[in-house]
Amino acid sequence: MRIGIDFDNTLAGYDRVFSDAAMARGYIAATGTLSKFDVRERVRALDDGEEKWKALQGEVYGKRMQDATMMPGADGFLRTCKLRGVDVVVVSHKTEHGHHDPDQVNLRAAARRWMKDKGFFDADVFGLAESDVHFESTRPEKVKRIAQLGCTHFIDDLVEVFDEPAFPDNVVRILYDPAGSAPHGGAFERHTDWKDIERAIFGS
Repeated sequence: MRIGIDFDNTLAGYDRVFSDAAMARGYIAATGTLSKFDVRERVRALDDGEEKWKALQGEVYGKRMQDATMMPGADGFLRTCKLRGVDVVVVSHKTEHGHHDPDQVNLRAAARRWMKDKGFFDADVFGLAESDVHFESTRPEKVKRIAQLGCTHFIDDLVEVFDEPAFPDNVVRILYDPAGSAPHGGAFERHTDWKDIERAIFGS
């Protein structure tokens, strides 16, 4: 068994970071923490909203990356995999730099620093090797990597990944959908939390 996991919004959570960044830029009112989805919809509704949203993403995934949190329950799932001796790889669609980031922070390096700080590469915590983390520049390249690594399962928050024509048929597709907002249907399992994913893969 080899379990592949997406990174952004699957392992790393950004709701508070997006809310704080959007408020600091004056894109949204100071109304407390919103979901990333809600921030996106409000920013996109502004004049030149799509460009503002892209700039916000560059900031959050770059210089604000260290403010991200682990998605609830992801740490427990990773510990279970370690205890059971199950291989885990992280495969993410992430460019090296944000297209609209004036600081041109290396997004991949920022993500790896965050993972190191959270214990991903610590043998006493989650026990991944740095070589188990793969960042790809496009979604088709991400899907190709999933196939090359021989994943038996892949966990992602985006249905679009599973809809890629080249997504391997022999990989169990697991949609992580904590808000329950993804469209229904499709050839994937849907789970709203990491404990459900753990039960689905390993049993109760």
